[in-house]
Amino acid sequence: METRRALQVDAFTDEPLTGNAAGVVPNADGLSETQMQAIARELNQSETAFVLSTGSADRRVRYFTPKQEVDLCGHATIAMHACLAETGDLDVGAHTLETNVGVLDIELEADGTVWMTQNQPAIREVDVDPVEVADALDIDPAALTDIEDELPLARATTGLPFLIVPMTFLEQLGQAAPDMAKIEALSEEVDAAGIYAFTFDALSAQATLHGRMFAPRLGLLEDPVTGTASGATGAYLRHFGAFDTMPDEMLFEQGHFVSRPGEVRVRVGDQIQVGGRAVTAFDGSVVIPTFDDDDILEA
Repeated sequence: METRRALQVDAFTDEPLTGNAAGVVPNADGLSETQMQAIARELNQSETAFVLSTGSADRRVRYFTPKQEVDLCGHATIAMHACLAETGDLDVGAHTLETNVGVLDIELEADGTVWMTQNQPAIREVDVDPVEVADALDIDPAALTDIEDELPLARATTGLPFLIVPMTFLEQLGQAAPDMAKIEALSEEVDAAGIYAFTFDALSAQATLHGRMFAPRLGLLEDPVTGTASGATGAYLRHFGAFDTMPDEMLFEQGHFVSRPGEVRVRVGDQIQVGGRAVTAFDGSVVIPTFDDDDILEA
């Protein structure tokens, strides 16, 4: 029976069992979409990256949650490149990656940091009542209304769209107990993958902000550390003039409220880049299912 190598790689950290875990299948050539979805469901990580050959870039990737395929995933991108570097299949320097949203530039630094260049941002304010958002997050509306004159609710994307929700204090962000049905409805209303809430009231003195991300629409409740949302939020901060002078690099912390702390480095210049380290937590193999697409019943 055929097997393929499969790994769990923890991204945006250099400590195993922290950060954001991604499944990585480093050789997915020949797997059908149905097989990839079944493997992602079995690995049961927020996303699994399937690495494929392509003539359009150095390599191609497809990302699957346990529920569905998604077009882009930051932490799985960092994880797969760190994995390939660890096995000697990726050299320090510049690389290209074909995704469902186009070909992205990847940079591997000598210390193992992987930088992912995201798409050019698209940002727009949304006509959503902050009280409705506060209700979905189960927080005091003042946590949002006290800051909305400076930083509004907005939909931002650098490849995957998020509803960006600025909040005043870390205590309020930490107390959020989202109603996932309401979060999913809000996400659908603004055509976003999920909600990224943040505050400048961070735990670390070195951190620019602290974030939390909820995406039940993708089958994810709370994502520990989110690269795509971090890039979109970096672009959002520049768009709405959050700083007198835009920092050359920002550090976003996330995951502490789900006991998976991690950090995302974010650069917002001519290009939007997110970067971080990753570490392999386990390395094994998965048996490849042999069913045909016709064997899968849709609910």
